[in-house]
This record gives sequence, C-alpha cells and structure tokens, in this order.
Amino acid sequence: MKAVRVASYGDAGVLHVEDVSRPEPQPGEALVRLKAAGVNFADIGMRAGRGARPLPYTPGLEGAGIVETVGPGVRDVRRGDRVVYLSRLGSYAEFNTVPAAELVPLPEDISFSQGAAATLQGVTAHTLVYEYYTVAPGAAVLVHAAAGGLGLLLVQWFKHLGATVIGTVSTADKAAVAREVGADHVILYTEQDFAAETKRLTDGRGVDYIVDGVGRTTFPKDLDAVRTRGHICLYGQASGPAEPLAPAALMGKSITLSGGNMSNYVQTRDELLRRAAAVFEGIREGWLVVRIDHTLPLAEAAEAHRRLENRGTIGKVVLALDA
Repeated sequence: MKAVRVASYGDAGVLHVEDVSRPEPQPGEALVRLKAAGVNFADIGMRAGRGARPLPYTPGLEGAGIVETVGPGVRDVRRGDRVVYLSRLGSYAEFNTVPAAELVPLPEDISFSQGAAATLQGVTAHTLVYEYYTVAPGAAVLVHAAAGGLGLLLVQWFKHLGATVIGTVSTADKAAVAREVGADHVILYTEQDFAAETKRLTDGRGVDYIVDGVGRTTFPKDLDAVRTRGHICLYGQASGPAEPLAPAALMGKSITLSGGNMSNYVQTRDELLRRAAAVFEGIREGWLVVRIDHTLPLAEAAEAHRRLENRGTIGKVVLALDA
C-alpha cells in the first residue's frame, strides 16, 4: 500500500509517500480501507518533533473509510462497515489498523470527507463546549482561531446554545467566514489588540469563557480579556506552548484555568459514541456545518501541512484517498 512516511523530524519537506507493507489486524483490531484523512495541527507538531514518535512513522490521527477485515475477537464492527476514528496514528495511508472499540459507525448520509473533517474536531468541540464551563444563553465566549476547522465548529456550537461569540482571526477573509457561521464580533488580531477590543465589546467586563488553541501568542492577554471569576481553557499550542504561569497570577480576578485534553473525555466507547453522535446530529439538523477548505491527494500531504501551518486555510484540510 501507499503511505506517507516521516523518517526524520523537520519541515513539511520530510513527508514522503512510500510503498509499505499492508498491516494485518491483530486481536481486537480492524483493518480500515481509508477514503479520507483529516489534517491537524497535532500532525504538524509531531512532524516537527514535539511529542516525538519513534521514526519512521506514518502521520495522521483521524480517518474515515470502510472496514476491510477484522481480527480475532472483534464484535463492534464487521467487514463493509462505514467507520470513522479520531485518535489512532497512521491515517495518511491507504489502510490502517485500529482497535475496533475506537471505531465509530459513520452514518450513510455523512460523507467520508465530512466524517474525516468533523469527528476529531467535532468531539473536541463537544468537550470544550460542555466539560469546562457551563455556557448559558447570553454568556460571552471568546474563540481564538475562529476560522479554523475547530474554531468554526466552536462558533456554531456556542451560538446554538445562545451565547454571544467573539472570534479572533488573522485576515478579513477569515473574519467574513467566522461571521457567516454566526460570530457576533470578529477581531483581526493582526490589526487590533484582542484583549482591549474584547473589553470594549463587553463594556469593560471581559468574557465569561475563553477557548484557546493558539497558546504562546494569545494566552498572556487571555488573562486580561476574561472577566473576574471567568474561565480559560487552554487546549492547544498552534503558536507554540504558552509560557509558564505563576498560580498567583490567577488570584487577582479569581480566574479558573483548565488544561483541555479531549482524550481524557473519551476514555470509554460509550463516551466516544455519545459525543460523536452529538456531532452527527448537529450536521443532520443543519446548525453545524463542516467547512472543508482544501481536499488534496495523499501525494500532496506536504502541501496540506504547508497550507495549514502558514494559516492559509479557512476550515478543514482533508486528504482524499482512492484506495
């Protein structure tokens, strides 16, 4: 089979398509013939050597496809099932073996591309919306990178719950898309101080909740943009890890801070299926729209990384496979 391989850490140029042996499912596993794979900032971090994996490896954490074969003892899926998964390395390939308990049935009315684009970030969005802070109608929420794949889902979900949503983006085109999906206010952080603008938009109060997947460049000002007794959830580090923070820095406004990690909230199959079902339901009902910005072939995985890394995307990047 063909697979993208990383033999050394570095820039996107280290991604190469190679012919490798097709894996065989072990007990409890299924072999998935992939139709689409999602591209994420986590893939870029691994490729650059953060959270390093043994070399060589095949990147990609989320994929959608059809069960080809199953190993001994598998009861959750069977050959021919349409499935999606969200946290198993090896998705930039024509086939991948995945523990059957981690496979989510993909409804017939949701395409493989939608499944690969929506499941990891959709389940992550579900945890960020429901697990760290209770968002009631009228709450003010700040979403960083509001025009990214996850950011767009978060904007829509918070609006669905009746929140006032402020988004930060880097360009006017991204601002237009964030507004299109429901953001009440959009701040171009390349032109405005987002903390000062957030305070202005909330009459000096600050927002109730900030969801921050950017990290280093945004987190210090989050402390100013959040209200007294507000909450910040730091779930990613697209600009690099946030600088260390002295706990006493939270005391002045009684700020609470969470470390967002989706995997801690999908530790059972029931949790996984429940959260994925909520994502699929939102897509079906029409209030949750998955925007796929670029669909590229497996051979252009390096270009997919470059576009995402250079903030040249609005929405999700997907690799399409013709396996």
